Amino acid sequence: MENKKIMELAKENFSLWRNALLTKDPAEVAKLYAEDNTFLPTMSGEFKEGIEEAQEYFEHFLLGNPEGMSIEEKIQPMGDNYYSHNGLYDFEVDDENGKRIIMECRFTFNWRKDSDGKWRIIHHHSSQKPRKK
Repeated sequence: MENKKIMELAKENFSLWRNALLTKDPAEVAKLYAEDNTFLPTMSGEFKEGIEEAQEYFEHFLLGNPEGMSIEEKIQPMGDNYYSHNGLYDFEVDDENGKRIIMECRFTFNWRKDSDGKWRIIHHHSSQKPRKK
């Protein structure tokens, strides 16, 4: 796949994921994940696997009304049916007092085209960005 096409695809898929968060519907977000996905979420120390565990995580995460934005990214094509999207994103979320805060995070989304031609997340890692020393 051409670099320009994969860049456009990655931006489109990231927008789908970001817009799914805005629905505040955990099932809507989980639809973007493959059945055999693995997931290392931002706000959980657990290693998640499968759509059900992704949905359970988003039930909790979406309570903070997250809004995410990619601020630095790199897309690595890995054939016609797979690519890795990595970088930094910020999340604005409600803290425990309802105050909006910015969480600086880093991410990896590995996407795979399924047999129906739909792109699904097969691995997602998100963690808070360490503070510089």
